[in-house]
Amino acid sequence: MSKMASLLDALDPDKIKSHLRTKRIGRKVVVYNSTASTNDIAAQYAANKNNDGLVVLTEEQLKGRGRSGNRWISGKGDSVICSILLTNCPISSELLSLTIAVAAAQAIGKCVKGQAQIKWPNDIILNNKKVAGILIESKKIKQNTAHIIGIGINCHQTKSDFPAQLQKTATSIDIETGAQIDRISLIKRLLTSIESSLETAENNSPDIIEDWQKLSTQLGQRVSLIYNKKRYCGNCIGIDPQKGLVLQLYTGAVRMFHAAQASIAKE
Repeated sequence: MSKMASLLDALDPDKIKSHLRTKRIGRKVVVYNSTASTNDIAAQYAANKNNDGLVVLTEEQLKGRGRSGNRWISGKGDSVICSILLTNCPISSELLSLTIAVAAAQAIGKCVKGQAQIKWPNDIILNNKKVAGILIESKKIKQNTAHIIGIGINCHQTKSDFPAQLQKTATSIDIETGAQIDRISLIKRLLTSIESSLETAENNSPDIIEDWQKLSTQLGQRVSLIYNKKRYCGNCIGIDPQKGLVLQLYTGAVRMFHAAQASIAKE
């Protein structure tokens, strides 16, 4: 990563909140120079419902995690690493997952002047490579469930910054655009997009499903996944806002797979 890029877009809560046109997401923004996990920090605020919409960001995450225990690897100052706390979320966990994926893809797409796509359940794709990941965790507090939305977006990485085994499958916004993305602008777009998408999900969820289908890399394609330690293969024919990915299995049956219990299998 360029040191100049690091200096120009160092994370600053005042700059992030300046002219941020959201009412809910980003009402409070906390920035750390380094932390183990932004999701863990956001979870500490979950007991107070007034912290709804809190955004936690860090320049460096030492123990970032993805789905299925995978690590999220990033260097200092080269990514957008954030967690958003929702203490009041009336939509289902599956629909929330779709909503955040749509919001992240749309925000990234605006910054790269192209279409970012969604690879179910939690990856954002640019030119067939992963540029961002999402991890949503839930925390039960008395009668309420809080959701912590973790998002990592590769921004300033060069190809050599990725481990050899990831160089064919991972990318960054800088790599794809040939320029240096301003992370402050990206964060503002992301928070605005998330707030707008959450409102749509609450009031008109079919619009979210339609947007997801437009952005999906898998709709109409062969998909192999692992569900309860068993492998299933078929064609993706849609998404259900409550029950997950819909596959027409090669056996002829139609089956739905919830994101919490399923993962895409390696071919």
